[in-house]
Amino acid sequence: MIKTDKQETTQQHNYFEVAPGVWGMKDIFVNFYMIRDGASGNWVLVDSGLKSSKSKILQMAKDLFGDRKPKAIILTHGHFDHTGSVESLAHEWKTQVYAHYLEFPYLSGLSAYPPPDPGVGGGLMSTISQFYRKEPIDISNMLVALPDNEDVPFLSEWKYIHTPGHSPGHISLFRESDKILIAGDAFVTTRPESLFATITQKLRVSGPPMYFTCDWESAELSVRRLAELNPLTAATGHGKPFSGQQMTDQLQKLADNFRTEAIPEKGRYVDEPAISDASGILYVPPKLSDSNRKWLIAGAIILTGLITMTIVRTVKSSSKN
Repeated sequence: MIKTDKQETTQQHNYFEVAPGVWGMKDIFVNFYMIRDGASGNWVLVDSGLKSSKSKILQMAKDLFGDRKPKAIILTHGHFDHTGSVESLAHEWKTQVYAHYLEFPYLSGLSAYPPPDPGVGGGLMSTISQFYRKEPIDISNMLVALPDNEDVPFLSEWKYIHTPGHSPGHISLFRESDKILIAGDAFVTTRPESLFATITQKLRVSGPPMYFTCDWESAELSVRRLAELNPLTAATGHGKPFSGQQMTDQLQKLADNFRTEAIPEKGRYVDEPAISDASGILYVPPKLSDSNRKWLIAGAIILTGLITMTIVRTVKSSSKN
């Protein structure tokens, strides 16, 4: 088969095509997406990855759209790994940032998210979550609320769905014509608590990242709502795009068995959620005691460093060969 220039460019720069007019890229462990409107040719960026993602996003945008700038940046939610480059990119492109109004407190410096729950999930990614950025960012001067009618600005074929649980104002995006779902972190397609799964990107429909999910009852309802859409392809915040009957079956299984498949047995937010409103967080459940936590943390940091060095050496060795 003869490769097109776009296919060669996609492979060269390590981004991937999800569906017609939808592309994504992974930076370290998180994905961001670019969506082009079929009618107008306008495009938007969905999420902005980490701070290190900016140069990758700019290069990807140049490859796909030349000098044409996005009409908007749309955030599925405001966690650090989805907003790392948002302020810098919005300034450079002189564009506005759209989010659900319930995410505004965490994007305008008014409230921090509930603390992560590093003891859940049994993986190294969970353990190190307590070192992630917790403070809110302030992009209030460029922030715009998504409309109440669930229309997605500048994308005529898309609707957004409010999918709270992982965060209060979390949203997912859906294109009915070909049933493409950009789920954000409402559910993901790898096991995000595991460093090994994060590195290998093994496909598996999983619940939202346990360590950052602060309302499990809402998260369950959100997954059920997304499963009812019967998506044919799911592109999520963590993991590879997943299509076909296997994805559909796994998503339905997750929706039907969420309490055993996704919710940890114990955790800070398992028995009661963090409570919030449009002003931010109002109540956070007390932290669970764990006398061995500091030793687990130290061991996790050491092991993470050793694994990372091994991976880097393996990659360098492979590139030389």
